[in-house]
Amino acid sequence: MPSKQYILAIDQGTTSSRAILFDADMTIVARAQEEFPQHFPQSGWVEHDPSDLWTTVVETARGALKQANATADHVAAIGITNQRETTLVWDRTTGEPVYNAIVWQDRRTAEFCRDLTAAGHAEMITDRTGLLVDPYFSATKVKWILDHVDGARDKARRGDLLFGTVDSYLIWKLTSGASHVTDATNAARTMLYDIHKGRWSQTICDLFDIPMAMLPEVKDCAAEFGTTQADLFGAPIPITGVAGDQQAATVGQACFEPGMMKSTYGTGCFALLNTGNVPVRSNNRLLTTIAYQLNGKPTYALEGSIFIAGAVVQWLRDGLQIIDNASETQSLAQSADAGQDVILVPAFTGLGAPYWNPDCRGAIFGLTRNSGPAELSKAALESVGFQTRDLLEAMKADWSTDEATATLRVDGGMTASDWTMQFLADIIGAPVDRPEVLETTALGAAWLAGQFVGFYPEQHTFARRWKVDIRFEPAMEDAVRDRRYAAWKRAVAATMSAVSSSQ
Repeated sequence: MPSKQYILAIDQGTTSSRAILFDADMTIVARAQEEFPQHFPQSGWVEHDPSDLWTTVVETARGALKQANATADHVAAIGITNQRETTLVWDRTTGEPVYNAIVWQDRRTAEFCRDLTAAGHAEMITDRTGLLVDPYFSATKVKWILDHVDGARDKARRGDLLFGTVDSYLIWKLTSGASHVTDATNAARTMLYDIHKGRWSQTICDLFDIPMAMLPEVKDCAAEFGTTQADLFGAPIPITGVAGDQQAATVGQACFEPGMMKSTYGTGCFALLNTGNVPVRSNNRLLTTIAYQLNGKPTYALEGSIFIAGAVVQWLRDGLQIIDNASETQSLAQSADAGQDVILVPAFTGLGAPYWNPDCRGAIFGLTRNSGPAELSKAALESVGFQTRDLLEAMKADWSTDEATATLRVDGGMTASDWTMQFLADIIGAPVDRPEVLETTALGAAWLAGQFVGFYPEQHTFARRWKVDIRFEPAMEDAVRDRRYAAWKRAVAATMSAVSSSQ
């Protein structure tokens, strides 16, 4: 039998699926990526065809193996990382989904969330889950499916339906239905999981009328999740690492010490601050969540979630059609008229932390007759920096600045833009470190899987191997930084005011 040479990381994201092979030195040796379509049945609704998630995962995994001239026998283990909160319900017997996957960005349950809050349930839900009552999370999506698909609730009560986030669905498919499992980080994003007691909340499930028999078994991030069916890749491969994408990036960035912080820029932007073994309750509308769980012990984090980051560049490409590919935005931003101060609030699917306004929609301020693609590109990239500062300001208020690290570690597709990262450093007034390995989400999943089977070292050795590629130092004058950020805050206030005045 061939020697075990690789870990296969499956990274199932919002707009594409990727598979990456890492060798014993945690170096990337092969990768494959495939985009799939988004579906928008109504304003504020976002769905995926579950078959797209499955087929792109299998095809990219096979593609990465082929690229490396490797077989499944060369793979020691699989690590999975996934878009969180996206919700699937499928038939336990046939494996067929009863409805499309409802994506984390989807806002269709906003009215129900308002009703929950009005009825006085929000405090209890936040106390147990660390989350705010919002359409973002999985629980209200599950309820919507059970309420709106004919016969679904009756089947669920009979035990014939299963619920899972994307990781659970993929593992169920990869193992031919042998494993219905998830990890603690994904469970913590459902709004059904008690992060203090480490178990599903019967009280919340009853409130939403979600039978607990639908729910997957919750495991550590590094554990035995099952084994792939042999005919998928040519031989069975154990699945031994799972974490939601933002938590996997936290691991991949080696943010293992309290006070360390990372921010990932993909479709959205997500900043996590490690708070150690203490779940910190936010007074600034951040989320308390699980950063990772190893050996039965959760490590907690404060998280700020921005719904639109890289997606704003996709909007420039697909919506406005003013660019052909994302890389053009950097040169356009550099050529923008410095005399214009165009501000784009990309609230296409509402505003996330620290505002949590699901009814907001995008707005642009400061347009002139001379505003064009360059100015819009600059405003789009700057919106990511402004939103990140919103999160960091809230984190500083919740967590002692003496304990928090003064440097932000970043990863994700948008970090390839030096211009965007320099503006980020400028507007937050702190250094921004971009690592040598940009695929930190996949790396985190790979390390979780690899260390469980003894292929990779323990976390302290792994942390010592982390290396910075470029550090972006802030160069903007304090007065300019303060003026620009104040203008952003006024734009956000005006955007939210427009919503409230129209209701």
